Amino acid sequence: MEKNILLRLSVAARTCVHSKQTRAVPPLRHFTTIPQGTSAPASSSPTAPSNRSTDNPFSSLGSLSVALGSKQDPSSLTSLPEYLAQPRAAVAPPHHLHVFSSKHNTHITLTRPDRNPIIAVSTGNLGFKKAARGTYDAAYQLGAYMMNRIQQEGLLAKIQQLELVLRGYGDGREAIKKILLGSEGMGLRPRIVRVTDATRLKFGGTRSKKPRRLG
Repeated sequence: MEKNILLRLSVAARTCVHSKQTRAVPPLRHFTTIPQGTSAPASSSPTAPSNRSTDNPFSSLGSLSVALGSKQDPSSLTSLPEYLAQPRAAVAPPHHLHVFSSKHNTHITLTRPDRNPIIAVSTGNLGFKKAARGTYDAAYQLGAYMMNRIQQEGLLAKIQQLELVLRGYGDGREAIKKILLGSEGMGLRPRIVRVTDATRLKFGGTRSKKPRRLG
């Protein structure tokens, strides 16, 4: 038992000595001290004149200082962390224009950034009845009415950014797109920053209703 212990200790000591002998010693760095009051010697190799506008990658960002709300010119910064640490101007949250189009009706709702409604109309408010509410013509007239009402109430000055939220695949979906791309949506179209499809998809759930058989 004691012989095994001594044998293990001797092997461990040999490996430790071997590792110390074969370990590479890092080379020493030589530093030259410059006496106080003297300038550093110029390098023998010629150096190209430094150009701050080309060497600094942030020199082209000077025009963005006003847009980003930075108090310091980005061209004076030399590193990315310094540039990212600068304060940014708070971007106004967008308003939302919700368009729900089904095969029976079309609903349009304009909401504030906190999702509180401002205007909510449907084709029934324009006098369409029963099956006529789900037609393309009814949705087109509803979109034109909505754009006209937004202008009359002076909401264009309050809406800086707008998010278009589409839901459903009825005829009103294409009608509203036509309105926004036409002359009626000329005032609202430049303010659209995002288009979202919020159509609900079914994953599992309860059993669907039996399909209707005609004829």
